[in-house]
Amino acid sequence: MQDHKEASPVNPLPPVVVILFLAMALPEAAFSLGANGLLGGAEAVGWRLSAVQTYAFSGDIFDWMVSNGRWLPEHLLRFLTYSFVHTSFTSTLFAIVFLLALGKLVGEVMGQVAVLVLFFGSAIFGALIYGLLLNDQTWLVGGFPAVYGLIGGYSFVMWQSLGAKGEQQLRAFTLIAMLMGLQLIWGVFFDVGNGWVADLAGFTFGFGASAALVPGGIARVLAAMRRD
Repeated sequence: MQDHKEASPVNPLPPVVVILFLAMALPEAAFSLGANGLLGGAEAVGWRLSAVQTYAFSGDIFDWMVSNGRWLPEHLLRFLTYSFVHTSFTSTLFAIVFLLALGKLVGEVMGQVAVLVLFFGSAIFGALIYGLLLNDQTWLVGGFPAVYGLIGGYSFVMWQSLGAKGEQQLRAFTLIAMLMGLQLIWGVFFDVGNGWVADLAGFTFGFGASAALVPGGIARVLAAMRRD
């Protein structure tokens, strides 16, 4: 009788997604525990604010670098590090949920390298557009531009799949349309800031970059453009 292993009811997450998850979750755990007096003593209350000032993306600093032609490494790193610092536990939780769900899908379909390209590429592009288009002194923090890049990857996979089935490809944009709509509604009642600009830029990068990451993706995009 041959030994056999039963299939796990839960597919494991790609290792790169686990690493990104930990990079988001561990700082938030420290901030939350510190704010509640469970870690680090009295000074721990200011850990989150200190991390924002050190690692968040600043449009003012970006404008200064552009104006002076000085590209300081510690400030260039902000294009990446801002994705791992959040303003609240709730914000971190939502970013992590999207990361786990969409990172798993993108990793299984496109591979782990694609997850890294979409995550960090979207973070960089989102911050760049935020800095170039806006004159906003508010810190850009959080993993949403990066995870919106994964939404862009998911949308491209859906767009490709629906096209192969001859179905309406606009359905591939249902998720991003819903999220942008929720942000618009939320903005009516609360001051949500201009972070949505970076989010939308991250999605755009993720969708566009996926054409190069998926075999035959560019050819399919060009064919769709010719049909239109």
